[in-house]
Amino acid sequence: MHFSPIPMHIPDGFLSLIVSIICWAITASVVGAAISKTNKALGEKQIPLMGVMAAFIFAAQMINFPVAGGTSGHLLGGALAAIVLGPWAGMLVMTSVIAVQALLFQDGGLVVMGANILNMGLATAAVGYGLYRSMAGRSKSAKLAAAGIAAWLSVMTGALLTSLQLWLSGTSDLQLVIPSMLGVHAVIGIGEALITTFALGFIFQTRPDLLGEESESAKASSGWVYVGGLIAIAVVLLSPFASTDPDGLERVATDMGFINTSQSAPYQLIPDYAIPFLGNTNLSTIAAGIVGVIVVGLVALLIGRGMKAKS
Repeated sequence: MHFSPIPMHIPDGFLSLIVSIICWAITASVVGAAISKTNKALGEKQIPLMGVMAAFIFAAQMINFPVAGGTSGHLLGGALAAIVLGPWAGMLVMTSVIAVQALLFQDGGLVVMGANILNMGLATAAVGYGLYRSMAGRSKSAKLAAAGIAAWLSVMTGALLTSLQLWLSGTSDLQLVIPSMLGVHAVIGIGEALITTFALGFIFQTRPDLLGEESESAKASSGWVYVGGLIAIAVVLLSPFASTDPDGLERVATDMGFINTSQSAPYQLIPDYAIPFLGNTNLSTIAAGIVGVIVVGLVALLIGRGMKAKS
């Protein structure tokens, strides 16, 4: 039996054009600020770490894990990226991941890509980093606890923003969609918190300097880059066993009756994380994941190098 990850971001059709345009405007402004801020703080050897973090988050997002009620969840990664890289570089990494998912894998609509980047990348990074820095104590355990809470709340922030966008688009009633979205994502957020604390705990053991006060200019050795890349590939190897249960948004859309408003992508390259000529097989899913890891890693790496060259 073949299991593969399912598309899990907002598809076109769920949001109105006006709401989509507003989200694009906000996203473009924040990403522009992130580019400007990262230009001033990006360390030369932090650039490969952006690529590694993008590759790992992409791979981890392919692993849908089961939660209560026949629903699945997946890592967002915004809090993790921001805690390790700093908020601005973390936002750029998340933007790279979500854009590649939409453009290459048709995961999330093109018109609503600005909303997906805002909800899952920018807001989660900002909230996750801000809460982590405000709560983290001096000890390792205190920092990990703060990271877990920040990661959980970042998921709730993304769910709340999505709920408000669905309401403003006339897709669902506010008093129904908010408790539905927040209820299911409160459980999904526990998975986010566990994955985030586990990943940070690993970094504490191997490269604790990446989480210091000067995290935005921390240096990453080539050894760390290779290890990070291998970890991302290892995670991809688990992708055929991802839960095929609907994710939180799909579950809410189905229960509330607006799932049929979704629109298919105008083209298909690697839809549903499967290489077309390999069919719906485990090998196809793994191959698609490896392609994604390489592409998103290179995109983040090139963004970092381009900004460093300009600065």
